[in-house]
Amino acid sequence: MKKAVILTKFFIYDKLKERINFNEQCEVIVLPVIKKITVQKKNKERYNIFFENGNEEAYAFSVSEDVLLKHQLMKGKELSEADMQEIFFREEIQKAYNQAINFLSYRMRSEKEVYQHVTEKGYSIDIVKEVIVRLKNNQFINDREFAMSFVRTQINTGDKGPKVINGVLKEKGINVEIIEEAVSLFSPELQLEKAEKLCRKWIQKKKQSSLPKLKLDLQAMLVRKGYVGGIANQAIGIALEDVDEDQEWNAIVVQGEKAWNKYHLQENGARRLKVKQFLFRKGFPLELIDRFLAEKQSENF
Repeated sequence: MKKAVILTKFFIYDKLKERINFNEQCEVIVLPVIKKITVQKKNKERYNIFFENGNEEAYAFSVSEDVLLKHQLMKGKELSEADMQEIFFREEIQKAYNQAINFLSYRMRSEKEVYQHVTEKGYSIDIVKEVIVRLKNNQFINDREFAMSFVRTQINTGDKGPKVINGVLKEKGINVEIIEEAVSLFSPELQLEKAEKLCRKWIQKKKQSSLPKLKLDLQAMLVRKGYVGGIANQAIGIALEDVDEDQEWNAIVVQGEKAWNKYHLQENGARRLKVKQFLFRKGFPLELIDRFLAEKQSENF
């Protein structure tokens, strides 16, 4: 006589009772036996499992090829409640694993990124942990390789400095030791070279700024990009060597003319004072401001 289990304890009863004509008034049920296994038409890597149902067969569930082989599912095999629980659990792991692989197919990801992605898909923590272990064993995720690749990409194609890179890697769950090792690829020489290029590009866009204002803007820009301390100061100093007196004079002329026209309704004395205050707020030195005002004064005679 075949082993029986109590219906209230049978794990898959609720899943199968609509597919197989079990008698709900019966207190016991024999363990299901696999009647047939077929390959799905649209997905050759998945298999449909059919159980015996009297003299007929009834579709029960489908499994991946990995689960089929792991549990040695074959015609005539009897499945216990524990077997079914394990099969369904492994099926969920396989589904979650496939979604993780698809997520990784677009670019490298950190372990934290994959963990969050699979969790957001609604899988339990136990399943997510199993997926992470499998991905790591198969070398699909490796935080050290991810961090190294990320820094190299920033060096070759990006403009972010070490401080910003450090912060991004922390957000992605990379531990401090790996971050330090990866960021060390970004040598001080490379940092200075990139910071200097950023400064020169900025200067070209801000030709109408005073030298003091330009320095402040460059410092703020480099901080946002992740370059700080000595590297930033050195880069600014080198880049500003090309900013001569003529460029600053041209800048004050542009700004001064704007102010001079803005306050054209003011009396001459008040107008000169307003323009002087305007240019001073822009960061221009007093000697250049006085020179500009003197030239404007001479134009009126």
